[in-house]
Amino acid sequence: MHFHSTEVRQKALTLLRGGAKNAQVARELNVPLGTIGYWKHTDRAKRGECPGRHNPKCPRCDGRELDKGAYAYLLGLYLGDGHIIRYSAHRVPSLMIVCAEAWPGLMDLCEVAMRAVFPDNSVCRVRRTGCRNVKVYSNHLWCMFPQHGPGRKHERTIALEPWQQEIVDAHPWDFIRGLIHSDGCRITNWTTRMVGGERKRYEYPRYFFTNVSNDIRQLCTDTLDKLGVVWTHCTRHGNPYNISIARKASVALMDTHVGPKH
Repeated sequence: MHFHSTEVRQKALTLLRGGAKNAQVARELNVPLGTIGYWKHTDRAKRGECPGRHNPKCPRCDGRELDKGAYAYLLGLYLGDGHIIRYSAHRVPSLMIVCAEAWPGLMDLCEVAMRAVFPDNSVCRVRRTGCRNVKVYSNHLWCMFPQHGPGRKHERTIALEPWQQEIVDAHPWDFIRGLIHSDGCRITNWTTRMVGGERKRYEYPRYFFTNVSNDIRQLCTDTLDKLGVVWTHCTRHGNPYNISIARKASVALMDTHVGPKH
């Protein structure tokens, strides 16, 4: 093994900083090309000039600015059809939102929200049978979504942190839109009634939110109450998993701020 003096190394760095090529410096100083490359890399790293990977900053850990409206929407999507996972082959965990192929507009909105909340991270779509997983990788997912934990959401307590509740209170319609776009729908119900002695069909729009978690349904209904949206429980097969919004004025509010999936 050859050892090179500090004087030789410093001369090499001076030439490299001046724009000389690695091979040129190696020939001039009679130093192996690999050694010159290593010296250049460590010198640039010390000066913060090393290209390549970087560590995206986090609103919670580093105080980076957060698009709160986009976060409220993404939080609603996560509580409905999202989960955080880290496979053994990946060092970085991913947030995955499952979107049905029937709703391409929903995939676009989800991707836009992910890019707004994690502007320095890559977002991708993974095709699955009948759906696509919209994903973002970040080491700060657990900071941003502290509801993550082992097991299914309805098997553990789901409660918002105070800072999350402040965001939801400031952007309630974004949060409701995320919940409806994940575990909700807008449908047209029908019934019949007598009009002038004749039975006629009557149709009316209705929103549903369906989730097995009592806590997540409570987050939904608490927010709807603050927005003045009238809702009722719609129990099916003995399970109160459905929240129904059918009053004309409330449906009009939902149409204005949420709208059907597309």
